Amino acid sequence: MNVFYEEEGTLKVGAVLADNNTSLQVEAPHGKRSKIKSAAVLFRFEQPGINDFIATAHAAADEIDLDFLWECASKDEFEYEALAREYYGRTPGPIEAAGVLTRLHGAPMYFYKRGRGRYKAAPDEALKAALASVERKKQQALVRDAYIAQLAQGRLPPEFGPMLEVLLYKPDRNSIEWKALEDAAAACKLTPVRLIERCGGMPSTHDYHLNRFVFEHFPREAQSDAPAPAAQAPEALPLSDAVAFSIDDASTTEIDDAFSVTELPNGNARIGIHIAAPALGVPAQSALDEIARERLSTVYFPGGKITMLPPTAIERYTLCAGTRCPAVSLYVELTPADEVVTTETRVESVQIAENLRHETLEPLFNESTLGQASIEHPFGAQLKRLWQWALQLERSRRGDAPEGEQRAEYSFRVHDDRIEITRRHRGTPIDKLVSELMIHVNSTWGRQLAESETGAIYRVQGGGKVRMSTVPSAHVGLGVEQYVWASSPLRRYIDLVNQRQIAALASGSPPPYTAGDETLLAVMREFESTYEVYSDFQRSMERYWCLRWLLQENVSRVTATVLRENLVRFDELPLVARVPSVPALKSGTRVVLDLSQIDLLELTFHAEFATLLSPVDEERETEGFPP
Repeated sequence: MNVFYEEEGTLKVGAVLADNNTSLQVEAPHGKRSKIKSAAVLFRFEQPGINDFIATAHAAADEIDLDFLWECASKDEFEYEALAREYYGRTPGPIEAAGVLTRLHGAPMYFYKRGRGRYKAAPDEALKAALASVERKKQQALVRDAYIAQLAQGRLPPEFGPMLEVLLYKPDRNSIEWKALEDAAAACKLTPVRLIERCGGMPSTHDYHLNRFVFEHFPREAQSDAPAPAAQAPEALPLSDAVAFSIDDASTTEIDDAFSVTELPNGNARIGIHIAAPALGVPAQSALDEIARERLSTVYFPGGKITMLPPTAIERYTLCAGTRCPAVSLYVELTPADEVVTTETRVESVQIAENLRHETLEPLFNESTLGQASIEHPFGAQLKRLWQWALQLERSRRGDAPEGEQRAEYSFRVHDDRIEITRRHRGTPIDKLVSELMIHVNSTWGRQLAESETGAIYRVQGGGKVRMSTVPSAHVGLGVEQYVWASSPLRRYIDLVNQRQIAALASGSPPPYTAGDETLLAVMREFESTYEVYSDFQRSMERYWCLRWLLQENVSRVTATVLRENLVRFDELPLVARVPSVPALKSGTRVVLDLSQIDLLELTFHAEFATLLSPVDEERETEGFPP
């Protein structure tokens, strides 16, 4: 006796060795013996034998027209035997019965299983939908195979063009395009990004990094062509009698601050620190304010930036030479001995006479020229007076504390896709003048806000940690009792918020935000997290351009300084890396490294310890000779 049965979803055949009523001992055609439940048996038969039974049953099933079988089936549940009799017009033999069962079992779209040997024909609409789905998947498979073939040949399918950013930065892993890209990349032993690059889908490695940042953090700008809302014109403002000038880098377009020195009849000098006033034209909860709050800060990176405010708003409020600009000004009357007589904050319009640039000002205003009787510059006298007061401000803040060692900073200039990286010396007269006046204006306004109990966002430092707070407190590092960010309202949202409060305080109007306002807390939290993201991006793009510079200049050997263990800092580039091959050396030891395998996509490189930098090499280096 033989049985045709179902086990774990598979149809099988076996010869009965023992029948125990509720269970059977059977032997498969290949000789394996097993115990099955009697309930699993679909039918029993004597002939034919079991050796070729399954293959013959499958051949019989293949001859059955599935659509015709479905048409023959009852619309209600049915036993397979009834359908087999209907299909063949007679009682089927074992092979025919097994063939019908095999066909039913293998066509779940046509027939729903309802129990052992029992089925129900799929409704007409359901069957049509299922068949359409199969056909759709079949066509998708053909499309996918075509994509894979094109990618393997180094050609990017035209359909990939409009969705490249999605494929690169946020792929839909269920899409045909991604599955084809993933399969083709695996076949080519590449990552999907590398394969897109090989197929010419990546304009440049620089754009890959920049576009990823924009895609992740500025999606609205990429999707909208709508013009930016216009900045409101401020109400009529009194015109200051000061003649102001700014000091900025040549690439600066968001000119936030300017200065003036006015000699008074009593022999004193009135120093003006003038801050651009977008708060007068970008009120809280306006359309422009929503844009500014969404961005929270201008994003800087070598060769470009993404401004917090739209260009039209910047043009309206930047302190551009030859224009009268809305400003929030801090005036300080000083005696010749730099004693403060009066301090006053005004909301006004200021005439900007000149935008001085570091590159042209530095040769005329530096440590050497400060020792001369006069500085040969149209604003030489004013600059010298501001410098005198800046030194006094620094002494007042720092006392006798020595100036801490400053880490080297670098300037990046990109021109025609070539990068120039130069060390920027901090602490020059220009730097000190600007920084001291900015510290003074921010600390003065911080004190005024705190004393008047006007809501604001402060920068505080205690225990070595700098943080934002809505509660006024000292900034120990700067040596001031209160400190706010308010001098860069075109570039930082915190400054714009604080400027609204300062302008209201100066004009005697109710401030937009009350002390403890939840909006201030929300802005503070949003800014801190976003500012860190922007800073990370800036550092990554600086790393990218450092690697580009190494390739551009064909540099394969560099000098570096050991920070600790195998962590080193390059001497002439802002690059820090771990070099496992560096031996155990004291911090500060200078070494020579060999570079290779620079990867502009992964922003990685391989550095290998070459040798220690000998004293002779160091001497030659200081004389201008490469080691």
